[in-house]
Amino acid sequence: MEHCVFIHTNERQMLGALVAQHALKRNSPNADKFDVRLIHTKDHPFLLSYEGKTFLRDGVERIWRNDDLQSFTPLRFMPPELMEYRGRAVVIDPDIFAVGDIWELLSRDMGGKAILCRYRSGVKRLFRFWASSVMLLDCAKLTHWRCEEQFGEMFAFKRDYMQWVSLKLEPQDSIGLLEDHWNDFDHLGPETRMLHNTRRLTQPWKTGLPVDFTPAERHRLFPPLGWIMRARRHLFGQHGLLGRYRQHPDSNQEQLFFGLLRECLESGLVSEDLVRAEMRQNFVRHDAFEVLERTPPLAA
Repeated sequence: MEHCVFIHTNERQMLGALVAQHALKRNSPNADKFDVRLIHTKDHPFLLSYEGKTFLRDGVERIWRNDDLQSFTPLRFMPPELMEYRGRAVVIDPDIFAVGDIWELLSRDMGGKAILCRYRSGVKRLFRFWASSVMLLDCAKLTHWRCEEQFGEMFAFKRDYMQWVSLKLEPQDSIGLLEDHWNDFDHLGPETRMLHNTRRLTQPWKTGLPVDFTPAERHRLFPPLGWIMRARRHLFGQHGLLGRYRQHPDSNQEQLFFGLLRECLESGLVSEDLVRAEMRQNFVRHDAFEVLERTPPLAA
């Protein structure tokens, strides 16, 4: 198809990706007009070839770990190649769930821009860092995107990860501003079209599990916090002293995820065996079935 939504993921976020895939089709009356495809780290061995090697992230040297919660993020630059540099694509993280019609985004006028996305929140919004976690792409205008080659440049210290994923390396006049409701950060309201559980510590399907993501180690407004985080990693390991995932403060967002998961189980898109396997690996909270039992069905 000329229109496709890509969800990039790894093993740790596979259940989220499947739920996100279901939500995109479920909530679009135009579901026959677009494809949904997963981009999985396991299908791209060039990521594995850099295991344990040093790269630059926000000016700090880091070690690439394929088992990190967000090791899939470089793959968000792969859709134009997969579309053979034709048509329209939307790429999203596996923790983003459609509550509106994604066709409205796929079919909108891009005003001649190659990319539409929103700004990041907090300090990074002040510095005009783009949030590439949801992007609408005109693939024909992105023939310079070569994911594997550009990923390798990080390890030659020619490309900084944060500059890459924040689109600082793109011609800024090729990027247009997307409304926040297409990538709504931990906010679910009447205007929300795509809910992004971007605050990793409170992702609803992770509650109670040991933290397995790598936090930032540079803080522009308070640099000593970055120094402390680097010292923590060196002294106690990648995830040492990070604690456990917490309960999401908005019960409606928890109910949305588990309501969608219930539908995935009922339709056969997700099996009970898969959920139990995810629980055993600490990818999904251990009380997932108890939460499902108390979650009401979603409105049609």
